[in-house]
Amino acid sequence: MLDLQKMFASLLEMGGSDIHLKVGIKPIFRINGELVDWGDEAIAMEEMNDIADGLMGKKEKDTFVEQKEVDFGFGVKGVGRFRVNIYKQRGTVAVAIRAIPFDIKSIDELHLPEVLKKACSTPRGMIIVTGTVGSGKSTTIASMLEYINQTRRTNIITIEDPIEFLFRDKKSVIHQREVGSDTDSYQGSLRYLLRQDPDIIMIGEIRDPDSMYTAIRAANTGHLVFTTLHTTDAIQTISRILSFFPGDLQNEVRNLLAVTLTCIVSQRLIPTRDGKGRVPATEILINNETVKEAIIDPSKQADIRMSIEKGEVIYGMHNFDQSIYKLYEKGLISYEEAMRGASTPADFERRLKGLDSSGDNNYELGDYNSNK
Repeated sequence: MLDLQKMFASLLEMGGSDIHLKVGIKPIFRINGELVDWGDEAIAMEEMNDIADGLMGKKEKDTFVEQKEVDFGFGVKGVGRFRVNIYKQRGTVAVAIRAIPFDIKSIDELHLPEVLKKACSTPRGMIIVTGTVGSGKSTTIASMLEYINQTRRTNIITIEDPIEFLFRDKKSVIHQREVGSDTDSYQGSLRYLLRQDPDIIMIGEIRDPDSMYTAIRAANTGHLVFTTLHTTDAIQTISRILSFFPGDLQNEVRNLLAVTLTCIVSQRLIPTRDGKGRVPATEILINNETVKEAIIDPSKQADIRMSIEKGEVIYGMHNFDQSIYKLYEKGLISYEEAMRGASTPADFERRLKGLDSSGDNNYELGDYNSNK
């Protein structure tokens, strides 16, 4: 039988982020974005069924029988916390496991832009963190909430599916609610959320129009709302928000979003120069008068991209290539990875040619190996 505790410990020791278990092959780790075999033996079908059965409680087993997949979180004493997805493939059970660090890294430790601290200090609005699966959205939001926890006296309520990072109350009081155990659904919890006197709300993921509308209205009524979307940049994020709603409601949503949006943080992870981790490259959109007008008037959408490119000095905005340039300039990423991550490689290469990269800096790199 596969020693799960040993496997989990090995994943963390190797700096891995994910485990994949499938009948007929060895366990597979994802380390710095790459898939690596672990162990000596392939997993047999009966063993896989026993593994899945041992990971699930009664509630998870009932869900799995009904839906043929289930998502949940759990902790291993002395080892770490993990998020588990058990599903069916070709008639057999398969398991995907993601490691979640016990310790919440700070904004500085993760090499995130300083402007995010300013965004966290705003009393109301909407902060949206975006990116593909595995781009570090959960880690970034956790670092921002922990910054608030350490610096502000607030009541924070999170709605997660499942709970990932565990917070300890510091200056703030934090209530973490898990869909399925603490509330039946995102929609149900949001319906009563404003009666729980929150200052700050974190919605793990918005999946439907009602949740999106409630989040925007909550931000519009004096709350600071955090959430995530699976979009790749600011313009796509705004389009995605609008796509939740029928055409006759989009003007209303545009106007609400224009006055409630604080910032959009889009990110992608780039392997570090030393090969020991990954660091986030970001695109930051900060709401200002130009951005507000562009949200309201779709014919001005190009102004959003221009604002991002030109708004670094005054507002702290930047696009992906500007962010990647800084990471390269600091010695955090290699030339090859900088070029691979650039949005416009030809223009980016011309800029890099003017940079002397002969001196390497030594940095302690942030932990983005366990991200949603």
